[in-house]
Amino acid sequence: MPNANIKAGKFHIMKQVNDELDAMRKAEKKAAMSLEDKLEKDKKSEGLNKSKYSFIKNEDSLNEKQKEKLKSAQKVSPILAKMHRLKEDFRDIFELTVSWGDSIIKLLDWMHNALSYFPKSIGTMVRWFSEIVGYFDGRTTSGTVEGINNKLKLIKRLGYGCRNFSNFRLRSLLNWHFSINSP
Repeated sequence: MPNANIKAGKFHIMKQVNDELDAMRKAEKKAAMSLEDKLEKDKKSEGLNKSKYSFIKNEDSLNEKQKEKLKSAQKVSPILAKMHRLKEDFRDIFELTVSWGDSIIKLLDWMHNALSYFPKSIGTMVRWFSEIVGYFDGRTTSGTVEGINNKLKLIKRLGYGCRNFSNFRLRSLLNWHFSINSP
């Protein structure tokens, strides 16, 4: 498909941003454990314990307990608070901006502001910038195709050792309720 537009959806980029945020959370927790002052150590440890999903989940999807955990973790770690805010701003760029031009400008601004906090993610975005910008053109993702490919891989694994392609084809077509008699 020589004329296909390659697009990178928000899922993969958001995963990388979340991975960097979680790596910083782990580093902050490790640093808190090595503090000499017991009171400070306990305060930071209590704030950061069991805070992973409070940082990684979308802020508007958090329940009350997770919101409280997020607030307490942000109090003890200003860098995690800043990174979480940047993560939510990044998500908003993909979900709330309407025009293609505004999306690109906001994405570039975000990349500039987040460079010192998310260096790996920014590096990936620089390398894949045209594909990421392609997402804003039609707001389509490869999620459906990836789901189909994963389902086909599962069907193939379940039939391991069977060499009959027509059975594989039949199972694949039945999975999506296609006509068996189609060529």
